[in-house]
Amino acid sequence: MIPSFYQRKTLSLHLKNKQNFKGMTQKEEHIAESGSLKDRILAMPDDSVLFRSDFPEYHSEFVGSVLAELTNEGVLVKLAQGIYSKPRKSRFGVVLPSVDKIVHAIAVRDKAQILPSGMTALNALGLSTQVPMNYTYLTSGSERTVNLSSRKIYLKRGVPKNFCYSTKLIGLLVQALRTLKQENVGEAELQTIRTLISKEPEREALMTDVGMMPAWMKRMIKPMIND
Repeated sequence: MIPSFYQRKTLSLHLKNKQNFKGMTQKEEHIAESGSLKDRILAMPDDSVLFRSDFPEYHSEFVGSVLAELTNEGVLVKLAQGIYSKPRKSRFGVVLPSVDKIVHAIAVRDKAQILPSGMTALNALGLSTQVPMNYTYLTSGSERTVNLSSRKIYLKRGVPKNFCYSTKLIGLLVQALRTLKQENVGEAELQTIRTLISKEPEREALMTDVGMMPAWMKRMIKPMIND
């Protein structure tokens, strides 16, 4: 027998509100999932950087709606497309994470190595007092540009040799000196480098790394190791 219109309507409503194995209707399950995701985000430490893609077990549109809601409530700050921060709060207001922290979070997510380059490397080592408006990093992962509110982060694909140094200092120095160029290295820059070399605790690794530097950099840095 063909069900009547009333019977079909009743059956449709019954299926729509059918309870899942947890004993919840679909609407109740959605509310529970929303609360669960919110609780996870609220439990994150302040100064955390998180991504929309951090929650693959949820539908992307659902994650987007929860992130948007928490952003509207002031719990999160949207840093760039798909990137959020749960910022620290001080008596002076919201404290956003540093660019370096954002880039390191991207590297961890992408399982990639990163290294400041260009003016970013010079600034990181104190070889330039100019604070760059845009930041450049080499990455072993995918190239991309991250558009922050007033700055850009350029992640450029680097060759494996850029990441062969075991000390962070020498990896940075190679990038900084490459930007500065040999003819522009004066006594002030040499003194800054000497100070950095003297503070490097891993002396054996330092000597090995210096041996792998480009020839003109090696001639410049090697005598500083035994100063």
